[in-house]
Amino acid sequence: MGNTDTKNKKLVAGTAGFWNSYKERHPNIAQFLLFFMISNGVTLLQLVLMPVFKSLFEHTSLVSISFKVLQFGHNFDGTPYYVFDYAAGSLTAGGGGGLAYFLAVQITIAIAQIINFFVQRNITFKSNSNIWRAAFWYLVAYIVITIGAAAAQGFYKAPIYHMFMNTWGSTGETAADIISMIINSGISFLVFFPIFKIIFKQEPEK
Repeated sequence: MGNTDTKNKKLVAGTAGFWNSYKERHPNIAQFLLFFMISNGVTLLQLVLMPVFKSLFEHTSLVSISFKVLQFGHNFDGTPYYVFDYAAGSLTAGGGGGLAYFLAVQITIAIAQIINFFVQRNITFKSNSNIWRAAFWYLVAYIVITIGAAAAQGFYKAPIYHMFMNTWGSTGETAADIISMIINSGISFLVFFPIFKIIFKQEPEK
């Protein structure tokens, strides 16, 4: 038992030493790798939370409330195109999930991004700049990215859900939820890193 503990401690110490040495030689790459790992953890959190909030809301009257806002042009068939387009009715019944699905998605993303803000600021970028200023610009970026991701979702959401639900039924709906959330997280991942580099600064100690 004692030998095992000693080996484990040496392994941890060796790994930490290697990582610290790598950070000194390649600070930008190390920072990106840390950002990547934390982002993946946040994505996994979203995949856990999404079904929870979805199950909470799908048994309420919110499912029957249509949520269509921010019209932007028209679809190919001439119908209005909405950035946030959640038609009334459950997904299994051919609807868009209504206000229930919208809230499940947005609450999940909001919780994940709040955690992401603090973890990335304190661990990845080790920022000591004004937290309120950083939070303001993070919120602005979050709103812009959310709108952009929602607009992109209008192109892939319906085909993905139709394909998986027609193939696997309710199981396909879960698979489509996961794929949709991964795509959304991927968009956020690509956009947030350069934004974090700007808002999470390391200021000289006074």
